Amino acid sequence: MLVAVTQRSFGMTNEVLADEVLARVLGRIWAERRIVDDFAALCDCGGRFAGTESEAKAQAFLATALAEIAPVRRETVPYRGWSRGPARVVLADGAALDAAALVRSPATGEAGLSAPLVDCGRGLPEDIAREGERVRGAIVLVRHEFMIGRDHVHRRKKYDAARAAGAAGFLIANHVPAAGPVTGSSGDGGPGHIPCAGISHEAGARLAERDGQVVTLHVAGTFRETAAQNLFGTIPGRGAGLIVLSAHLDGHDLAESAIDNASGLACALAAARAVADVVPGLAHGLEVAFFTIEEWALAGSAAHLAAMGEGERARRKLNVNLDSVAGDDALTALTSGVPGMAGFLRGALAPAGLSLGIAPRFMGNSDHANYLRAGIPAFRLCAGFERPHTPLSLLLTRADTRDKVTPHQLKTAAAVTATILLAACGGEGLPPPLEVATAARLTA
Repeated sequence: MLVAVTQRSFGMTNEVLADEVLARVLGRIWAERRIVDDFAALCDCGGRFAGTESEAKAQAFLATALAEIAPVRRETVPYRGWSRGPARVVLADGAALDAAALVRSPATGEAGLSAPLVDCGRGLPEDIAREGERVRGAIVLVRHEFMIGRDHVHRRKKYDAARAAGAAGFLIANHVPAAGPVTGSSGDGGPGHIPCAGISHEAGARLAERDGQVVTLHVAGTFRETAAQNLFGTIPGRGAGLIVLSAHLDGHDLAESAIDNASGLACALAAARAVADVVPGLAHGLEVAFFTIEEWALAGSAAHLAAMGEGERARRKLNVNLDSVAGDDALTALTSGVPGMAGFLRGALAPAGLSLGIAPRFMGNSDHANYLRAGIPAFRLCAGFERPHTPLSLLLTRADTRDKVTPHQLKTAAAVTATILLAACGGEGLPPPLEVATAARLTA
């Protein structure tokens, strides 16, 4: 395949083979350490929890870095903010177990919530239903699980099942020993929602021995109306179409949110820099999108797409979403069964001799899910799929720190991403837009 490269791209006016362009693009990623420095700078900001100074520092860093690639556009997203306070579980003998409030948990007040504990095992809806009337008015205990696997059941499904069954409180225990409490999002804190917190594996084991006994859950947190900002940078192509490269910038304040998602942000910047002067000569342009409040049920990208008119949606031909792309050497594309996606990805990577795993199951726990719901073909690139023994099991814990990530992993993910972007912006072999019925079926 020939790629037309203008003088603006590589200082040439003739056509050159795609492999020459590819070599130049990938060489930029592998020959510099900027991606490593960007990753460290993002980790230095802290966990980047939405609404905190840590998030604001990351926003400023990303805006500056993105401005080197394309003009920066900011999009304001109003939302109901929440500040995390301390949490703990107190046993009948007065022993206190460390906990972390789940995002947007209602507060319990100073006295806490005292109720019988009901251990519902893994916490599937059928597990909770099996306990019958025991759940009503109780504090339900369930287990967190490896988040990047075929059989993963999201905590919100467990939380919603407990709430629907009449539970008064909700606890989720980390499935990984010695990693401390786990966190994540829950409901929206509105009417009918219940206090909820994550605890450690060890605390879960202690509580399991006290099934039926009264325990007291203490959760503090403050709600406020506020606003967040998504960041965008666009490099036009020859036509009106756009390929969207996205990554979420917010995280959790238990640690550095290094894997989830400083890795995706650093790789998105590196890939966009590498292809920036090639894109103007290609069929489609590139839009870099950094979404916030992703850890709040994907609220940032949901608001962005909800406000987008049909014409603008039609311009977006593909979403390449980077979320937790390091921490393990194995990369997988979560394609959600989008027709033509697997073939496109294999064809895009073949010229570079690259490959990655393909997982067709829909997993709605990152921003690609909202693009799919909007009828835009999308996939999520992640590391460690179906590999629970890797550091990917440490997401949403105090152990999600920079030492779990290697420069090789970052550069590999960026190289795979840049290769896919070249093919996508070239416009050949892209999956077709999704019909409404197809999008609904794939994201069910």
